[in-house]
Amino acid sequence: MTTAGNDDALRRLVDIEEIKQLKARYFRLHDTKKWDEWVRLFTPEIHLEIDGTVLRDPAELARITSGWNGNAIAVHRGFMPEIDITGPDTATGIWSMDDYLEWPERDGLPQGMRGYGHYYEEYRKIDGRWLISRLRLDRLKLEVFEGGLPPV
Repeated sequence: MTTAGNDDALRRLVDIEEIKQLKARYFRLHDTKKWDEWVRLFTPEIHLEIDGTVLRDPAELARITSGWNGNAIAVHRGFMPEIDITGPDTATGIWSMDDYLEWPERDGLPQGMRGYGHYYEEYRKIDGRWLISRLRLDRLKLEVFEGGLPPV
């Protein structure tokens, strides 16, 4: 392999690792409810689709997500990433995921959910930093607790 080929391969590996770190921060900041930091992981023109809801504004995304997750215990996990670098500043990714959200009991019944599925994402590098530009969550299974879910 030529020096240029080695440099390209190294750049691809570094980009993939940076995207993995980005997604790790996405989950950690969401679960620890650090919304001001979390919202900075998205491009200004984010396109996000989760459970039939489409959002295109990072501030609105943070407001809605923080409102619904307010007093919930949240645990999100992403694993088995399939990341493709599609250009010098663009990439796509698919992540297997599961999430667990538990709210205070309602009428003596546990409220919450456990979900399983995949994140389908697009990323853009802006000013040397990878950000999520498009995210779609496709759930394969959703287990709702006996007390249901709080209203969105």
